[in-house]
Amino acid sequence: MKKLNLLFSIVVFSAQSVSGQRIDKETISFQLLKEPVFSTDLPNRNYTITVKSPYNITKDDVLRISKEDYQRQVDNYQTNVETAKIEHQERLKDYDAEVKKLQEKYKLESAEYSKLSAVEKIAATNGAPILRLPSRPVLNIPPMPIYKQPDLRDALIVDNKILASQMDVAGFSKNGSHLDIVVEMERTNFQDNQGKTFANQPVRIIGKQNGVVKLDKTYFSDFSEIASVPTNELNLNYHEKMYLQRTMDRTRNIINDNFGYQIINSTVALETVKNKGDYDELEKAYIYVSTNLKKLQAKSDYAPNKVAMENMQKGIDLWKTALTKINYNDKKALYNQKIGEYLYFNLIRLNLALGNYQEAEKYLNELQEHLVDIKLSYDANLELKKLEEKIYNN
Repeated sequence: MKKLNLLFSIVVFSAQSVSGQRIDKETISFQLLKEPVFSTDLPNRNYTITVKSPYNITKDDVLRISKEDYQRQVDNYQTNVETAKIEHQERLKDYDAEVKKLQEKYKLESAEYSKLSAVEKIAATNGAPILRLPSRPVLNIPPMPIYKQPDLRDALIVDNKILASQMDVAGFSKNGSHLDIVVEMERTNFQDNQGKTFANQPVRIIGKQNGVVKLDKTYFSDFSEIASVPTNELNLNYHEKMYLQRTMDRTRNIINDNFGYQIINSTVALETVKNKGDYDELEKAYIYVSTNLKKLQAKSDYAPNKVAMENMQKGIDLWKTALTKINYNDKKALYNQKIGEYLYFNLIRLNLALGNYQEAEKYLNELQEHLVDIKLSYDANLELKKLEEKIYNN
């Protein structure tokens, strides 16, 4: 589990009574220092980032490409008109054939209808035959191309220096090269699949600490859906601009997860049962967790943090032991389904707050297995959905 440290805490209390068990809730707001996969000594926390990409697009390029597209439309205009006329003639042939077919069908049906007696005609479900002809095809001549000044707000005006300026490493200064990061980025690739548009943008990230390669991996090779229509119905310049920004954000996050020292604002709501004597172990667990959570400091390699985490684990272990005592079939049991609910929520919330997403997902899965027995309230169901989103969207 990555190290996480506390800067400050604000405590808010609330309480509820469930099946004779008084449950208090304490909400702690705090800031965490999330340490990276690859640590760096404080004096060496400086970096340089270089971006290598095919992008070198200026305002003049956007205007030039727009004029070239317009000229291409002008050059192809007469061909498009002739094509429209040819297609119209083909549609007319199909139309005439369809009209002839319908007229013959009408003639046969009318002859059959005329043979019926008056009573049979009255009883006929569909009545007398009716000739319904389709509309005659209309020649649609394409309009003359008109030049429109491109909207520079949607234009992709970017180069490698601009891309590099959008990157930073949390906790580092830019005035050095102890951490040397190179980002090799392809241009956005668009792909049509079953009437939808997909895109990818492979990015290779190379990170060196003092000349030693610590990270060398390619990300974002998989295609993801970006629109429910094909590429020929999209403003690809706009979508490439948006997708590039998404790729830059994801790249920055990966760099910081591996090298940066990120301060993360977080809160955790912890509950405890206040029935003297019956739940002493649960109250002891709560004290272990809550008091030691508040002792953490947002400092790298801070020795008291290790002690606080070890003591916090004692409380977590007591909660885990209590889960083995839950009787989900007896609402009157001391350790009933409501106690199980509050224990699972505590473990999920705490692990999320500490950035331990795998542990949080583990307890989420266990809770979901017991939802047949645990009847969650409307508010609890809403919170559970939010917790799921945090876990799976991490």
